[in-house]
Amino acid sequence: MRFRVLCVLCLAAVAVQSPGAQSSRREWRDYGGSPDNSRYLTLDQIKKSNLDQLAVAWTYRTRDTVAYVFNPVIVDNVMYVLARNNSLVALDATTGAELWVHEGLQGIAPRGINYWESKDRSDRRLLFQMNSFLQAIDARTGKSILSFGNEGAVNLREGLNRDPATVTRAQSSNPGKVFENLLILGSAPGENYMAPAGDLRAFDVVTGKLVWQFHTIPHPGEFGYETWPKDAWKYIGGVNTWGELTVDAERGIAYFPLGSPTYDFYGADRHGANLFGTSLLALDARTGKRLWHFQMVHHDLWDYDNTAAPQLTTIRRNGKTIDVVAQAGKTGFLYVFDRVTGEPMWPIRERRVPASTIPGEQAWPTQPFPTAPPPFARQRLTKDDINPYILTADERQTWKTRVEKASNNGLFTPPSLKDTVSIPGAQGGANWGCTASNPENGTVYVLSINVPSIYKLSTEAPAVTPARTGSPAEIQQGQGIYEQRCQSCHGADLGGSGNYPSLVDITSRMGPDALKETIRGGRPGMPSFEDLSETELTAVQAFLGTPGNRPGRGSPPPSLGGPVVASGAAPGALVFPQGRGGGMVGPAYPEGVTVPEVRMYTGYGMNGTIVKPPYSTLTAYDLNTGTIKWQVPAGGDDARATAEGAKDTGYISQRTGIITTSTGLLFHAGGDGKLRVYDAETGKVLWTTTMPAGSRGIPSMYEVNGRQYFVVNATSTVVAPRGRSGAPVAPPLARAYVAYALP
Repeated sequence: MRFRVLCVLCLAAVAVQSPGAQSSRREWRDYGGSPDNSRYLTLDQIKKSNLDQLAVAWTYRTRDTVAYVFNPVIVDNVMYVLARNNSLVALDATTGAELWVHEGLQGIAPRGINYWESKDRSDRRLLFQMNSFLQAIDARTGKSILSFGNEGAVNLREGLNRDPATVTRAQSSNPGKVFENLLILGSAPGENYMAPAGDLRAFDVVTGKLVWQFHTIPHPGEFGYETWPKDAWKYIGGVNTWGELTVDAERGIAYFPLGSPTYDFYGADRHGANLFGTSLLALDARTGKRLWHFQMVHHDLWDYDNTAAPQLTTIRRNGKTIDVVAQAGKTGFLYVFDRVTGEPMWPIRERRVPASTIPGEQAWPTQPFPTAPPPFARQRLTKDDINPYILTADERQTWKTRVEKASNNGLFTPPSLKDTVSIPGAQGGANWGCTASNPENGTVYVLSINVPSIYKLSTEAPAVTPARTGSPAEIQQGQGIYEQRCQSCHGADLGGSGNYPSLVDITSRMGPDALKETIRGGRPGMPSFEDLSETELTAVQAFLGTPGNRPGRGSPPPSLGGPVVASGAAPGALVFPQGRGGGMVGPAYPEGVTVPEVRMYTGYGMNGTIVKPPYSTLTAYDLNTGTIKWQVPAGGDDARATAEGAKDTGYISQRTGIITTSTGLLFHAGGDGKLRVYDAETGKVLWTTTMPAGSRGIPSMYEVNGRQYFVVNATSTVVAPRGRSGAPVAPPLARAYVAYALP
């Protein structure tokens, strides 16, 4: 059976170019900078010869303690950001002065928004997801457009082959892509059993009407249906683009990196290869018709979601130019295909992999391994790879013994009833915001982290371990961290709202161990907080697990001043389901389907410090030759490890965006509070400066009135080196968006 099937019908029509489709690469009107998500600019004021003159042009303080991951969008002289307790704020892009504020948007998709304008520019809109409703506001006034959808909103829970009242969430944290008059969206419908499928959809930007929908878990008669059990679409979920999609605007092709089916680590209820799970899928952007696909992982049991933006570039081979698309995976591989036909640029071989030892499970016997380019991340963990730094001697020996005894047979070792090593793992390799490219010369950049997962399947859901009672000091510390890091989404009373679940009694429902892994590693709809120490995590658990810890919503915060033009969601988005899913357990299977008698579960088992450095890497590929040009540790060194003699460690869980320019520069705003500019040809750090806080989003670059600016979202906590006690030392923060420019 072939897992990549070409569909060349209609390609001639698709290849017709639409006027004005390509970005000028001198502005940032889109999440990721352009439809192709390349993060590449042809602005040439800032160059190697004058980097040392870069200085802060303006600073906009967010006036809150939220760690934003938002990618600013700039149109003309207006910048749109999230600030002021999840308000959408329009700024003067040359001064940082507020123009208007639409406040009270708790539940907005945190990583970005979409901009669209009519051909005569009389209609200009910002489109965004909030609490699983799609909404539009006027880009000039900041007010909701009530003619969009139903009273200003489209319910994204509808049309997913589940009762909308039972769908706890549908939106992705990423904003999708505008193409012509369409907004193309992925989703993040959850990872529990019976979660909805992650259907791909396109909506009319003016009316909100659904234009097309692609079933990522095929229905009867659709391509790929035979790769699942009968009627799997009725009960299997996932296979969603919760990450970043890319559009070839000139050809009208949309590329979707798809994730694994749910449940992620157990597939006895979904025998088969499971198309289009963990695939790269190319669709006609105007109609949603499949053009081609390639499945990176058959019958995914490892949560090896594709999530990083597919990168479009042009390579030279044998005197010919070939337009390609490159997908960086959680597997640590970079997969490269002809952009139009889907043909791999280098052979991808099916190799036999270990069988599952779980009764009823049928792991796929082979998996695809690219012969080139070489991988960018670790794909094996042995006892010799255990970190010689940071850990105590006892901790180091414990991890070595655990790895030695684990099921550990390479990249595709199926989860079992004993410890099973997975590396890169569920949170390792490439993730959202981690890729960029030079669209013209075949160079692709990948930011990657080395975080192994150790899984252990059980029929017991990780949900009922009682939480220990914390001391008053721990509870107070945990409440402070919650208010800074969690309250903006989950509410002052822990009750949640819309797309963000209630945390009331969460330690009883999920269990402290699973809760700790979720906070540390994140989820598709939630950022990771790897920077929290063990002491801080324990304090948050103590706060969440203490009866009567609901402070109450109280009175609204005092006015922050400024031109507030609107508050809250559109009227059509004010009602949403109050019920919550039962964690990973999910509801019962529908009647009439053949399914296993048991369900199995595992925690994520992640630990970013057990593997020896580098913890994070930045890799440059030359796809003309299929080779790595250079690879360097990403971000700064871990002072704890360097104090013990380590070098070039990289920053733990460094997952922040990168930008490259035609002047041969690569910009990276790090979680360690440093802004670095690399030589794009060599990987050498050319310039560094200190930001007011760390960054966990994608920066932006733009030109206004002939001046080039680089803006970073510096709003996340920077944690200084910890001693053995785990006590953090955090520097004073002035969370802000900071714009840099030449004098």
